[in-house]
Amino acid sequence: MMFKNREEAGILLADKLVNYSNKKDTVIVAIPRGGVPVGYQICKKLNLPLEIVLSKKIGHPFNKEYAIGAVTLDSYILSEAVPGISNKYIEKEIKKIRGILKQRQQLFYGSKKTINLKNKTVIIVDDGVATGNTLIASIELIKIAAPIKIIVALPVAPPSALKRIKALSAVYMTICLLEPRSFQAVGQFFEEFKQVDDTQVIDLLKRANANLKIDELHF
Repeated sequence: MMFKNREEAGILLADKLVNYSNKKDTVIVAIPRGGVPVGYQICKKLNLPLEIVLSKKIGHPFNKEYAIGAVTLDSYILSEAVPGISNKYIEKEIKKIRGILKQRQQLFYGSKKTINLKNKTVIIVDDGVATGNTLIASIELIKIAAPIKIIVALPVAPPSALKRIKALSAVYMTICLLEPRSFQAVGQFFEEFKQVDDTQVIDLLKRANANLKIDELHF
């Protein structure tokens, strides 16, 4: 099975989440950039607000595409499977990445306040995971905000990553449409997998929350 694009994946995930349609205490939280088009389709179909979580992977010093951990503005996580990397490199990368994340926060939100996730059901969405490190760091960040429950919704992930995600005490439920044992990259399961840019993220965030039909939604 392959998805046509991120939009189709979002529509298919929304079908699995219909019980949360129109719930005033439920928020879709997408991991940018790739998770935002997926999350937009879910929030549009279920009439829920869309937020983003800011996180970024730490790349291996000799292969930046290979994630050895992930960083948010408030936390980070490192893979235990990659020994021998200096603390100096990791500290430098965390500082650099947090600088980038602060810029993204200003770009995506400006002066707008983010939704308070306390006592909410949070559905975390991405376009797929490989190692799961970025998603796990995002879950740890959201856990600090004291939501009622955290649900993870993904189009695709390898069984090894799903096992790690499901083992987290903070995760109430995990929905994943594809669990391929042969897995090289998320993009191999999409016919169309174009890079999502910042302009698209900003546009989808505005459109998602402008289209909400819940008059009494207060956060």
